[in-house]
Amino acid sequence: MNLKVDLQALHEASVDASLPLLRLKGVSRSFMAGDREFLALRHIDLEIHPGELVAIIGASGSGKSTLMNILGCLDHASSGSYQVQGQETRDLDDEALAALRRDHFGFIFQRYHLLPHLDAVHNVEIPAVYAGTSPSQRHERAEQLLTRLGLAGHLEHRPSQMSGGQQQRVSIARALMNGGQVILADEPTGALDTTSGKEVMNILLELHAAGHTVILVTHDPKVAAHAERIIEVSDGQIIADRRTPPSTTPALEAQGETHARAMPRRLVAGLGLFREAFNMAWIALVSHRMRTLLTMLGIVIGITSVVSISAIGEGAKRYVLKDIQAIGSNTIDVYAGATFGDSRAKSIETLVLADVTALNQLYYIDSATPVIGQSTLVRYRNIDIDAQLNGVSNRYFQVRNIRMAAGITFSEDDARRQAQVVVIDHNTAQRLFGNGTDPLGQVILIGNLPCTVIGVAADNKNLFVANKSLNIWVPYETAAGRVLGQRHLDSISVRIKDGMPSKMVDEQVNKLMLQRHGTKDFFTNNLDSVMQTVQKTSRSLTLLLSLIAVISLVVGGIGVMNIMLVSVTERTREIGIRMAVGARQSDIRQQFLVEAVMVCLMGGVVGIALSYGIGYLFTLFVKQWEMVFSPASIVTAFACSTLIGVLFGFVPARNAARLDPIEALARD
Repeated sequence: MNLKVDLQALHEASVDASLPLLRLKGVSRSFMAGDREFLALRHIDLEIHPGELVAIIGASGSGKSTLMNILGCLDHASSGSYQVQGQETRDLDDEALAALRRDHFGFIFQRYHLLPHLDAVHNVEIPAVYAGTSPSQRHERAEQLLTRLGLAGHLEHRPSQMSGGQQQRVSIARALMNGGQVILADEPTGALDTTSGKEVMNILLELHAAGHTVILVTHDPKVAAHAERIIEVSDGQIIADRRTPPSTTPALEAQGETHARAMPRRLVAGLGLFREAFNMAWIALVSHRMRTLLTMLGIVIGITSVVSISAIGEGAKRYVLKDIQAIGSNTIDVYAGATFGDSRAKSIETLVLADVTALNQLYYIDSATPVIGQSTLVRYRNIDIDAQLNGVSNRYFQVRNIRMAAGITFSEDDARRQAQVVVIDHNTAQRLFGNGTDPLGQVILIGNLPCTVIGVAADNKNLFVANKSLNIWVPYETAAGRVLGQRHLDSISVRIKDGMPSKMVDEQVNKLMLQRHGTKDFFTNNLDSVMQTVQKTSRSLTLLLSLIAVISLVVGGIGVMNIMLVSVTERTREIGIRMAVGARQSDIRQQFLVEAVMVCLMGGVVGIALSYGIGYLFTLFVKQWEMVFSPASIVTAFACSTLIGVLFGFVPARNAARLDPIEALARD
């Protein structure tokens, strides 16, 4: 069973210098070198007490760095026991080991291991970020440490803007950020000139005098001479462990270090951890702008495709439905015959004016109008045309939603008098009168019946009505009594009251007509069913096209995963640094997942913006209809972006979290 480490108990227990702070017993560490096993450490027995200044010396390859890595919980023993203040480290899980590195140890590396895209303050703050310290507290603490180490004028400088000695001081400040009860310094002066090396060494001696346990790993006897205890390692074994006279170096101000060790620790809520992951991810993305833009490109194309296709499909659907509504979407037409194309329809004369009267009395019906008609010769002066004559009631124009461009429609009184008045459509007006004559008040011959033009219908640019058709309308009574001599009806047009369900009204109309006729010698056509079919077909086509567009999103997601994998490889050392200062696997995983999601979300924003740009250009070239962007499609686009980021960012994030800290730190 994995145990959680109690850091507060470790600190309290460390006050008793008679008890070993760190204890290794029979520790060995082996590595596989090809097919052979290489033993880096051999049965090490070692105790280090609180407040000691210990130097571990030895030639290159002697195992001293391996020993330091095990002491700092960056590495683990192949066999044997390693206890930190009596607690066995092999029983700790990854999170507890990360907590030990974060809150108990402070690492100072020969190569500094600072993050190049962060300034001095933010480099120092990293351990406190993973410890959950508030931004204001950790910022103040970092500035205090850097100021005490002589870097007050370099707080906003990046590593590339500082000398080696200054970078090492930043590394020391980072080691002290969370208290640094045990300072592990790996060749702290190895990459420095003599003057800088002496300054760094003096700082380490001051830290020791302030109560820190300092462990130096070095091959330089001059550096080791500052220690009060020197442990010599050769071929993976301790060959000497001797003490030297204590140092008389003045102590660093103890008040600050006591504050560091007493600095409160708390568990950070998920929102706080996410905010820090977001900030670090943003810095990483901004630091690699070109790579970020290239990664976004696939997502931009995918989101643009999905949103644009959805908008085009919605626009097309609305355009079609608008045309259907223009001819009366809430209408029902009653025809003679069993169905369309019934050969007996012309011989059926059972649709009569009384049926219209009965339908007008139904509560669900707004209005009903008779319709008779046939193609007939229409003449104005010396111009003859064939037009469709329609005998209708005055309600017909309301039923069919026909607007007037000029004049009026006929009235009930006109119908009762069989008045010789006519309403003509736009095309008929153009053919008979052209642009130079006002049709209103002109007399035209319909067959042999002279009729006065009292109205001109507006031009109907409808998908479902032939634009070249010629239609004229006269009162039903006039058409039946004076032109056609026909008393039965060709059809009945019914307008449904607003808010009434079309299907139910259709059933009621069929029921009434069946009662009146006693047999099914009629059929109905409901335009609402056409609208539903159009909507269903439109949704299916939009879904199909969107699925095709999603393929580009998947391709973009694969690109995100590929670039993120490259990013993990390029930033391996950064990952190792973060783990060394206390980042847990979940912190690393979260950071890279947040980066992937951020890239996808930014790509989504750009993609949506491009879609709106395409929509604007679309309206400039296509006048009949426009792209319609719905909130649902925008939300879906963001959801897709997030999902792509999570799905395709998981593998790189997992790979980053699984990196071994030692191997990651050694990677250039």
